[in-house]
Amino acid sequence: MDLAAIDIGGTTIKIATWKDGKLQDKHAVNTPKDLNSFYDILTAEVNKIKQNTKIKGVAISSPGAVDQKNSIIGGSSALPYIHNFKIVDELEKRFELPVAIENDANSAALGELAAGAGEGCDSMAFFVIGTGIGGALIINQKIWHGAHLFGGEFGYMLMGDNTLSELASPVAMANRYNERTDKKLDGKTVFELADQDDPVASDVRSTLIHALAVAIYNIQHSFDPEKIILGGGISNNPELIPLLNKEINRIEADLDLQALTPEIALCSLKSDANLRGAVANFEQKH
Repeated sequence: MDLAAIDIGGTTIKIATWKDGKLQDKHAVNTPKDLNSFYDILTAEVNKIKQNTKIKGVAISSPGAVDQKNSIIGGSSALPYIHNFKIVDELEKRFELPVAIENDANSAALGELAAGAGEGCDSMAFFVIGTGIGGALIINQKIWHGAHLFGGEFGYMLMGDNTLSELASPVAMANRYNERTDKKLDGKTVFELADQDDPVASDVRSTLIHALAVAIYNIQHSFDPEKIILGGGISNNPELIPLLNKEINRIEADLDLQALTPEIALCSLKSDANLRGAVANFEQKH
């Protein structure tokens, strides 16, 4: 099934043609500032694809809490104009094609399931580690949205008095380091300083690793997915999984229980994950 694939981001919108089982003609446009410009740009892009390929629909990855039953993008994002009205109906009128929209984290998870690190799995958990912690749960090869569309919102989990997002995001780690040192470093730099025996960097990185390891351990023992896949910029660091495995092994050694060691993997599709997952979502819905 040939499709137009669209990944809506706060800064850019990625567009591709799904044809012959792969993403083709990938490119990006700047995200517009208002709804009418948004409609105009997407309609023009879809019409360009129509000229070259007989597409059957439009697959979209979007920020926000996507309510597929009611054709609405709820919640909030950097694009307030896409929220809280029947946007799928409006897009279908303009494209004259079926449209399926899924949340961006859920799309990335579906992409990894279809053709990435989760390929062949029936169940998996997907962590998006960025400014906060987001994610997705897949059960029987389908997204578990939850009763209130909060399935996979791992960042809200409490770790003592703090949320996982407050403890395990690289941005929060950098903020803790900068508060203690009066510096202005980013998370990547702080992570690297920990390898150079910077005591403050080592301490704040340990906080991140421990919180994320506990979350992974808890997800494994509550949902028992086949794999737990990590995405976000931090997933480019080759030390992440060894550090997490070491901390999970330490946690298990401290417990007088027969624990199950999670299988952790890094996402493999990188910037194509959302587009590929939007396609997978469309194929499930149509």
